[in-house]
Order: sequence, then structure tokens, then C-alpha cells
Amino acid sequence: MRSIASALLALTLAILASQAVAHEVRPGYLRIQEIDTETYDVLFRVPARGELRMALYVSLPEQCRNRGEIRAWQQNAAFMERWIAICPGGLVGHDVTIDGLAYTLTDVLGRYERLDGTTQIARLKPSEPSFTVSDSESWQEVAATYTTLGVEHILLGIDHLLFVLALLMIVSGWRKLVATVTAFTVAHSITLAAATLGWVNMPQAPVEAIIALSILFVAAEIVHWRQGKEGVTRRKPWLVAFTFGLLHGFGFDGALSEIGLPEHAFPLALLFFNLCVEAGQLLFIGVVFAAWAVIRKVPMPEWAWRIPVYGIGTMAAFWTIERISGF
Repeated sequence: MRSIASALLALTLAILASQAVAHEVRPGYLRIQEIDTETYDVLFRVPARGELRMALYVSLPEQCRNRGEIRAWQQNAAFMERWIAICPGGLVGHDVTIDGLAYTLTDVLGRYERLDGTTQIARLKPSEPSFTVSDSESWQEVAATYTTLGVEHILLGIDHLLFVLALLMIVSGWRKLVATVTAFTVAHSITLAAATLGWVNMPQAPVEAIIALSILFVAAEIVHWRQGKEGVTRRKPWLVAFTFGLLHGFGFDGALSEIGLPEHAFPLALLFFNLCVEAGQLLFIGVVFAAWAVIRKVPMPEWAWRIPVYGIGTMAAFWTIERISGF
């Protein structure tokens, strides 16, 4: 199988361009924690655009009122708000709505924590800006929620996708390709599970920086290979995929930590999240090869391979500097 670098020019540029869009669809986060049957601790994280707060607001049922003032502060790229809500009769059976969500490209992850330690997870989106609080949650609802979150996380994880794309550009032969994708999958599944279960802990900022470096490394390996100098990624891509895959798993854990897992269905939620991360990854690989089948017939100059590779490398270098400077 020849290198697909040149034929994937359009696809790569589209992924790089989507990075700007991805910043606009950062999810919000709403946590409602039950203190007693009528009292709730509400935490709302609103995505920011620079110094501007997005016009998103929590709308609780009419019988609810706030106890005290709303505390607000800015944290990283978000505005945080926290308050105590008193809701006579409780929230079960009532709707919680995010006003203004219908006019954005953003999702909000809702998390309702009950007194018994169980949780309800809901994904709010512009077309469905509210959810109904329930007193329990079925395994089907848990599976459906974490299935969607897993697929969406990998498809919006531009850095993870660029790493996979770079590997596809340097791997030759179906056996090596299958071994490489399998190694990456096994590696990040191991660390995702270990970190989520609390067996291993890694600070998120260095992990994100090393993930960016992993993309830069493979991009440099592609350049060396095209210049006649085969590196370890060309000779043993499965080894590179497994090694860096362990770190990418910690990146997935960082996102999952923000979402949280329901205590009453922890293994099920983790399983479906991980399986659907893999499903999203395979979907991306399928799109890449579908694009290759169409674009390969288009005549391109020999030097065209440089454009996607240097584009990936430039973006990875930018991320590396940005993430290290944020330590």
C-alpha cells in the first residue's frame, strides 16, 4: 500500500481548519448535587470566548429559588458559577433547561447527583436544551449517553485524529496497519481504564503537551522516510502506536474525568465510552480510506505530500508550545 499522504491533502486541511470550529463547540457543564430532598448545590461551567461569557443560563423549575448570592469566577477558558437552590417538592419529575443553548454550537453535559450516590447524566444540545430529572436511571440510558459521548469525544479530539492520520501516512501493508491500529487501541484502553479506576494518576497539562509532541514526532518520521531515512515509526509502527497510545489514554481520561461516571453503573459507562471511542476512531479511518479511494485518481505533483505532513507538524508544534507555556 503506497503512502496516502499526497492524496489526503484536502482531508488534512479540513481537519486542521476544523480546529477553529472545535474551540467554538467546547461543552459546558452543569452539576446539580442533592444536599437534601429540597436543597441543591448547583455548579455551572460556561464556555468562554476570550474574555466574553457565552449567554447560557440555567433555568430550574418555577418553584425553585436561590439561597444567597451566586458566586462567580473565571477558570481557564470558562466562567464558573455556583449557588444553592431551594426547590420545594424536589426536582424529580421536573425539567432543567439551559436557556440560550438553542442559539449556539455548544453542548452542555448535565450531571444530577442523588443523595444515595447514584447519578443521572444528560447531554443537552441546541435541539434538546433540557432534561427531566429522574429518581433512577436504567442501564440503557447509561449506555446510550456514554455511547454518544465516546464517539463525539474522539471525533472532536483533533489531536488524537491527527496522530492516527499521521500513522496512516507512514504505514505500508495491511498487516502492519491492523497491528498499528490494534496497538494504539489496546494501549489507550489500558491507561484509560487504569486512570479512571484511580490506579494511576498523571497531571493533565504535561500529558497534553506530550500528546502534541507525539504528533510532531510522527510527522518528522514521515519527512525522514520520504528523504530515504527510515526511522522506528516506519520499521515498527505498532511499537510507536502502543507507546504513545498509553499517553493518549491519559488524555481520554482527562475528558472523562470532567464528565464523571455514574457510581451505580461505573463499569458499564466506562465500557461503552471506551468502545465508542474505538468506534469513532474506526469511523475516522474508514473516512480516510474512502477519501483516498476518491482522491487517488486526481493527478498531483510529487511534492504534494509535503503539504499535509508539514501542516500536521506545524499544528503539532503550535500545540506543544502552547501547552508547555500553560504549565
